[in-house]
Amino acid sequence: MTGRRRGSTVEKFVADSSVDKVAGVTLPHPATPGAPSAEGAKAAEPRVVAFGTFNVRKHPRVGILIDGLRKNGCVVEEINRPLMLSTAQRVEILKKPWKLFSFAWNLLGLWRGLRRDARAWMKRNGRPDAVLVGYMGHFDVLLAHHVFKGVPIILDHLIFAGDTAKDRGAQGLKVKLLRRLDRMAIDAATLTLLDTQEHQAMCQPGDETMVVPVGAPDEWYAAGAAQNGATSTIDGNTAIAESNQATSSAIAAGQTAEADPAAAQRKPRTNDVVFYGLYTPLQGVPVIAQAAKELASRGITSKFTLIGKGQDYVEVRRIADGLDNVEFREWVEPEELPALVASHAISLGIFSTTPKGLHVVPNKVYQSMAAGCAVITSDTAPQRRMLGDGVVYVKPGDATALADAIERLLADPAALRAAQAAAVTAAGSFTDDKITRPLAEWVRAHTR
Repeated sequence: MTGRRRGSTVEKFVADSSVDKVAGVTLPHPATPGAPSAEGAKAAEPRVVAFGTFNVRKHPRVGILIDGLRKNGCVVEEINRPLMLSTAQRVEILKKPWKLFSFAWNLLGLWRGLRRDARAWMKRNGRPDAVLVGYMGHFDVLLAHHVFKGVPIILDHLIFAGDTAKDRGAQGLKVKLLRRLDRMAIDAATLTLLDTQEHQAMCQPGDETMVVPVGAPDEWYAAGAAQNGATSTIDGNTAIAESNQATSSAIAAGQTAEADPAAAQRKPRTNDVVFYGLYTPLQGVPVIAQAAKELASRGITSKFTLIGKGQDYVEVRRIADGLDNVEFREWVEPEELPALVASHAISLGIFSTTPKGLHVVPNKVYQSMAAGCAVITSDTAPQRRMLGDGVVYVKPGDATALADAIERLLADPAALRAAQAAAVTAAGSFTDDKITRPLAEWVRAHTR
């Protein structure tokens, strides 16, 4: 296993089909298909254990990594005892680690079970080739480092605890302690996954890191395909039907909408606007409320659906007070969210001017593109780099610019359709199999 070294990073997330460089390791051309040797079979199917207290239902990122690794030829087994906390609650613990004691017995019980499960698994199977610790695994990675001695550990480190706490108003000793927690977590890992180059730059030169975009789960692609009258393959890639051709064929066959039950059940995409999130400062939800208010003053009252609740919720309610076209929904079941978002014309990303807001490409942007919505988000370096022409950009923190962008799309059906098509095209680069390809190659390169 190679050690850590300066510049040991991966920035390219769509691997070349012939020769790739992963974490400084040049990978050979794929072998010619044929009967592999025992060694070749092992290399072709490295065993990865997804380990920790992650909850795929509430934090889909780890599920994206697991599914993507499987599609890239890894055998992934899960040793998982979910900690039943929301993202907001986990972030609160990162901000205030002393709150860990309020559920310490529960967490320790889960860790005892995880350690027991891991040892039983290794007794049956031997050591895995790699261990994946999911998103917000600051504490789990310390346990993994202790239990899986000598095994490469991959930490999905999308949230820096110190950075997040500072973004939400913390300062001084608290931020220093949380940055120390970040350092301990990264030191416990062999490879640290980040979602943007900006987050990658926050690591130290000797850290082995890889940029893996957040991406979107298969169900978001399926929701977009269903909304657009398309079919979805099992791996989440959409085989988009040509609507005009399908309509012409149906007419030629003498069919009507009533004769096609699937078409009859599909509801047309609305001209409404949707946002969903935790109302954190980096999301800039007050900017959205101000834009809705400005549009109303122009006589534009398309419906806004704002889903979620969090730190800025009270302020947003205050700004939107008196706007009958703004609907607040504090909770939507995760299974229902993709179809709900896909039914809207426009989905909104993030709009804050906070330092953290300038470092991220949020999951809602990837998901909304996969769902086929036109996406409007802030014009920041990581979003431009990752998303290209797939979204509409506005100046961070500028409610008037956001209102103008929404008005332009709603006033011009052709522009709206073009923005939706651009989102679908861009989303095709962020399926789980594509974003995890370099990670799967890294695992193969580190297989014993």
